[in-house]
Amino acid sequence: MIVDDIAGLRRVLLDNRVIAVVGLSANWNRPSFFAAKYMLEHGYTIIPVNPGQSKILGLKCYPSLTAIPGKVDIVDCFRKPADISPLADEAIAIGAKVLWLQLGVINQEAAQRADAAGLDVVMDRCVKIEHARLFGGLHWAGVNTGIVSAKRMPAPPLV
Repeated sequence: MIVDDIAGLRRVLLDNRVIAVVGLSANWNRPSFFAAKYMLEHGYTIIPVNPGQSKILGLKCYPSLTAIPGKVDIVDCFRKPADISPLADEAIAIGAKVLWLQLGVINQEAAQRADAAGLDVVMDRCVKIEHARLFGGLHWAGVNTGIVSAKRMPAPPLV
């Protein structure tokens, strides 16, 4: 099923706790690293998938989805749209429940194939942003800290 509503996103994030992050970067300032770290700190199991790394976030890194020995609930894709078709096939092959395509990643053909195989499909959304929005974690990234405010600062003294 293509999931694009609040109830569906909540269900996906509540029912699925093991996330394989495809394209997870070891670079701390990349969106994939930040999103994976956030989800890890919020109780999810993260499985890094990056053939160029052996460990990310202190976790064993796998070269592909099919190399992961255990179960995977969500395949979170930080790859360009042209790379998604084979990833959708791998997600289907390993029995994943959800194919999640990050912001800016849209591949209708792969989404339809995953949907036909029974996977939930989320496209053009960030797993971290959706979790924070739906479960109150926006402050984790510096929002609602009181640092950014609509309150006016007192006027500086006249010189």
